[in-house]
Amino acid sequence: MPKKRSGGGLSPTQQAAKFLGVSVLAGAVLAGIALPAVGALGLAAKGSVESFDALPANLKTPPLSQRTAILDAEGGTIATVYSRDRTVVDLKDISPYMQKAIVAIEDSRFYEHGAVDLKGVLRALNKNARSGGVSEGASTLTQQYVKNVFVEEAGDDPTKVAQATQQTIGRKIQELKLAIQVEEELGKKKILENYLNITFFGQQAYGVEAASQRYFSKHAKDLTVQEAALLAGIVQSPSRYDPVNDEAEATKRRNVVLTRMAQVGDISPAQAEKAKKAPLGLKVSKPKNGCITAVNDASFFCDYVREVFLSEPVFGKTRKDRAKVWNQGGLTIRTTLDPQAQESVHQSLKDHVNKSDSVAAASTLVEPGTGRIVAMGQSKPYGYGKNETEINYSVDHAVGGSNYGFPTGSTFKPFLAAAALEENVPATKEYSSPYDMDYPSPIQTCDKPWINDSGYRLENENESEVGPYRLKEAMAKSVNTYFVQMLADIGLCPVASMADKLHVHQGNGDKLPQNPSALALGSVGMSPLTMASAYATFASRGMYCTPVAIESITQKVGNKQKSLEVPKSTCSRAMTEKTADSVNTLLQGVVDSGTGKAAGLSDRANAGKTGTTDERKNAWFVGYTPNMSGAVWVGSASQEVEMKDITIGGVYHPLVFGGAVPGPIWKDAMTGALSGKDSPSFNLVDIPDGDKNKDKDKNKDKDKGRDENKPDDGNNGDDDGFIAGLTNGGTGGGDGDGGFPGNLIQGPGNGPGGRR
Repeated sequence: MPKKRSGGGLSPTQQAAKFLGVSVLAGAVLAGIALPAVGALGLAAKGSVESFDALPANLKTPPLSQRTAILDAEGGTIATVYSRDRTVVDLKDISPYMQKAIVAIEDSRFYEHGAVDLKGVLRALNKNARSGGVSEGASTLTQQYVKNVFVEEAGDDPTKVAQATQQTIGRKIQELKLAIQVEEELGKKKILENYLNITFFGQQAYGVEAASQRYFSKHAKDLTVQEAALLAGIVQSPSRYDPVNDEAEATKRRNVVLTRMAQVGDISPAQAEKAKKAPLGLKVSKPKNGCITAVNDASFFCDYVREVFLSEPVFGKTRKDRAKVWNQGGLTIRTTLDPQAQESVHQSLKDHVNKSDSVAAASTLVEPGTGRIVAMGQSKPYGYGKNETEINYSVDHAVGGSNYGFPTGSTFKPFLAAAALEENVPATKEYSSPYDMDYPSPIQTCDKPWINDSGYRLENENESEVGPYRLKEAMAKSVNTYFVQMLADIGLCPVASMADKLHVHQGNGDKLPQNPSALALGSVGMSPLTMASAYATFASRGMYCTPVAIESITQKVGNKQKSLEVPKSTCSRAMTEKTADSVNTLLQGVVDSGTGKAAGLSDRANAGKTGTTDERKNAWFVGYTPNMSGAVWVGSASQEVEMKDITIGGVYHPLVFGGAVPGPIWKDAMTGALSGKDSPSFNLVDIPDGDKNKDKDKNKDKDKGRDENKPDDGNNGDDDGFIAGLTNGGTGGGDGDGGFPGNLIQGPGNGPGGRR
């Protein structure tokens, strides 16, 4: 075996042979002759080639990964995301000092030699042989560029990166031939431009523009001679010459570059000496990468945009294809987010719920008629620490939300009412509406009838809620027994059909189970975005529009830009205008004098519905004006907190109702979001009030759901009743944050579902 040095490296003789081999190879390349493997020189190694001419001479240059900017509807930056922080710029947008500095220190004969610098190879050979080590390399800027292309193509795959940077003769030979191709095809100026855009400058900065912004907070075209020298010096060893962590070492390296610039005539010796005396002048901008840096609590919306991109086939056939485009970056994504609305939602949540509270709140605002998501936020900040979460409570599980969504309670009742009106049930329909009752049986589904063979019962929130009631009063007071009787009257199938038209589905993407609890009392989980979008249908007089978050996308590949197709909102008629107008009239009564009175807006037409689920684990308010719809959920993401005798946002609540906590959040969020905007009116219809001769307050002292120490302000009496027995459906898997615990009933079955 050849003799090795004690340190495990090659002996000086072997090193000399290696560099001589490269020299001979370079000469052969330039002579254009075939070169067999030169095993006699110690160059035969795994990865070598038998013939230089047989090597492919086609360098596949992948698009350089760049930063992506996510913008709001007005063009303001929400966040910047990237796999590599890079902004590609033209050579004309790079300081002449920077161009000269990198050439001077890395390849001073760059404009004189071809792809291979034979003079440099021989010089390095001689110096290294004399020193007994490898103290000088011989790679040209073109060869370095080729190597960087291999590294860029490897991405973040450690195996591919190792292959791209391995120091084998086979790899060197391949780089040499590709360097020749690059020189012939691109020319010197383009090679220099590409090199300055691809190379790594440390501190997560790829390319000179990102480096200039990182270290000096300025554009690359504005770099001074000493600043350019500092950046050029970093390239050889970004960790060793990192000016942020070792200013002294970086200064010495900068001065070496300045000396070299003077030696090759780029600057005068006097200029070099003056620049050496200047301080580094760092003005460091810390990396701001990812949705966690988003403004105004828009991190969850930012993450939703990413999830939408990764799930939409318009951006690629497979998720892997779409992820490749996302990671490549260079995107400018204009979203639907209204900065005024987002700030209002953020402030309202902050004012009403503390991030350290045992419960959380989430809110989403949507524009009726367009599906544009204008705001999205929650009380638990985006993050990985205490009282933070990565789970977006506003959206479905498939796009980063909770496992199942959250039971909606009585906020589902308007969907049932709309289905009944579409079935020609009059808006004045009256039902006996007792305080408590058995679930009617049988009730027709879209298939076989649902049978109450387990004796399920339900009751109203208060014993004073005893019928008969008409629809208008039943909706205002959220009378459970009324709506279950209505459901038995029309059957489950029309309600399921209405839910489909409104795209109302469970948070896990499943359709709603066809049982009375799910299709009358909102016992299954949904997301605030689903609810806000469905209620927007009432505001737009029956037209449902799928929610959208992206307005437009431009993609920068190299220095060229192109527009990408983006998913558009699809609108379809879910109900007649008359039905929608009737529901608007009914729900306006909820905020005027019903359970949502505390949420009502005083300066514009508005309507909405409260919802509170069993054991007060969830409280909702979903409401809208003709030009904005919003949903607010309050509860425990793990569904383990009963909101009784609880402090939320510093305010004590004996019992939490949909109108008492979510309602005020909605009111403040909507007030700020709509400030200064048009105030259109609903197209209301005349729905006569019922003529009741019955004293509804005779059982007031038995009102078990009412806070006796609190005046009747319309916020009490909104719980959705209790069901005796369990559904035969499956249970939700409890996995902590964002999921249902095992004791919360979830899913379809033969029982009413979702309650106990």
